[in-house]
Amino acid sequence: MQATAYTYDAQTRSGSVLLDDGTPLPFDAAAFDAGGLRLLRPGQRVRIEVEGAAGSGTETDGRRIVLVTLQTF
Repeated sequence: MQATAYTYDAQTRSGSVLLDDGTPLPFDAAAFDAGGLRLLRPGQRVRIEVEGAAGSGTETDGRRIVLVTLQTF
């Protein structure tokens, strides 16, 4: 799945992405580290892997990002 980096905190290695429908989805340090990244800038296109199902009615819709890496073509 693709998304756009929205926020990133270098101290905690966590942040959030915006899905293509505009939904924000947070990621933690484990997801960031799994992608092997060293830095992320807001606006960068990223590839994410997500666990869980959409539609639970919560802010994150029951989904959790488990990997964030740069989108390559």
